[in-house]
Amino acid sequence: MPESVTKLPPQQDVAPPSIRRMTLSEPFAALHKEVDRIFDEFTRDFGRRPLSRRFFEAQPLMPYESSFGIAAPVVDVVEKEAEYQISAELPGLEEKDVEVGVADDVLTIKGEKKEEKEEKTKNYHLSERRYGAFQRSFQLPSGVAKDRIEARFQKGVLTVTLPKTPEAQKREQKIEIKTK
Repeated sequence: MPESVTKLPPQQDVAPPSIRRMTLSEPFAALHKEVDRIFDEFTRDFGRRPLSRRFFEAQPLMPYESSFGIAAPVVDVVEKEAEYQISAELPGLEEKDVEVGVADDVLTIKGEKKEEKEEKTKNYHLSERRYGAFQRSFQLPSGVAKDRIEARFQKGVLTVTLPKTPEAQKREQKIEIKTK
């Protein structure tokens, strides 16, 4: 008896449901959604973040401008065995333009730049003025000897040294690591 042959219809290549064609506007919609997410994340805790910072915790990553138009200086904070050091680059400023102070466990660095330039020649008269101020404040950790804080200004760099008290230096102890 001859075997019966069943003919199957030819198969069509069908893309799985997860793969589909992207319309022209979809990449822009995704970009728009991502920009909205970034702004929402940035503004969500606006005004509360500075209060939640810990000792010497970094400011936002971007340099920001004060209301006078001069950018607040970016600082480096280093903890050493016997002291903390805060360094701020202040190009164009002189020692007399910078003020460092401590009040209620807060170290404040202030500065103001005043620049005036005037040129007179036979053909023209040029007069330029630039003014700007900044202020950065840092919550001091416990164990800083406030009466021994020093500030040096050299070649446009302000270095503030915050010595640790002897008790603060002794707080850290090394733990010996043993092998079996």
